[in-house]
Amino acid sequence: MTRYLKFLLPALVVIAAIAFFALAPKSRDNLVVIITPSLDNPFFGWEARAAEARAKELGYKTLTFSHGDDAYKQNELIDTAIARNAAAIILDNAGADASVAAVQKARNAGIAVFLIDREINVRGAAHAQIVSNNYQGATLGAESFITAMGGKGAYVELVGKESDTNALIRSKGYHEVLDQYPDMKMVARQSANWSQSEGFTVMQSLLQAHPDIRGVIAGNDTMALGALAALEAAGRTDVVVVGFDGSNDARDAILRGRMTATVLQPAFRQAQYAVELADKHIKSGQTSQVEKLLMDCVLVDGNNARQLDNFGLKKG
Repeated sequence: MTRYLKFLLPALVVIAAIAFFALAPKSRDNLVVIITPSLDNPFFGWEARAAEARAKELGYKTLTFSHGDDAYKQNELIDTAIARNAAAIILDNAGADASVAAVQKARNAGIAVFLIDREINVRGAAHAQIVSNNYQGATLGAESFITAMGGKGAYVELVGKESDTNALIRSKGYHEVLDQYPDMKMVARQSANWSQSEGFTVMQSLLQAHPDIRGVIAGNDTMALGALAALEAAGRTDVVVVGFDGSNDARDAILRGRMTATVLQPAFRQAQYAVELADKHIKSGQTSQVEKLLMDCVLVDGNNARQLDNFGLKKG
């Protein structure tokens, strides 16, 4: 019996070691996956660049994708991140409700998920949700709009995707201010789905239906710039236009005197900060921050437009 134990015990040790390593959690690859709605849109493109650059500075490999606001494609990209054994995902998501399952799936797979720009409608799935203070920013834009309109006149509102919480929050912030002025008359409110081309076509239709409009307030700069192009094509250089995002194109339109203002949301810094929190979580297992983090917005008009560059304000 002793002779058999002599051979059996080493074998049991080997089997136990194999079982331990098979069941132990796999170490994460040194990879950060960055997923945004688009890489062509200036806003989403710059947040992707910011996240990628910061991740590389911190020593990570990166993969960058776009989901095109398609929740099904986003789900496939999350599966790719899981298959590649990513350490973290930086995500500007494809819908407040439609993205919940995908985010939870990544977390269940042991991947830290950090949302930027757009939040989801649950808490506890993402490790952090870093978003602009859209309500605060919208009130700044509305106040500038009212001043430029002289507190009266017919106007239209262009809103973003109804599935995007940001669209609803910005609209609510606008109306918190605008609705206090009885001589400000909203004659139409229509979605242009964050799109410049849709902003153009929607504005063409609205101009025909409401030729007396004196102002356009839009939920983002791309819609505002589409509306501006339609106004210019119709020879309407008398209409006040206010956007939201802080793009270079909006800056240039302000400097030309064709847009009144935009609201800068700090996309570049949000993306950097998301990577920094991801790095902290990867190294220590926690971020020491609450899940939802708000960054205040800044009004950009003729006074500071020259400082605006790629969704950030330069000093001086």
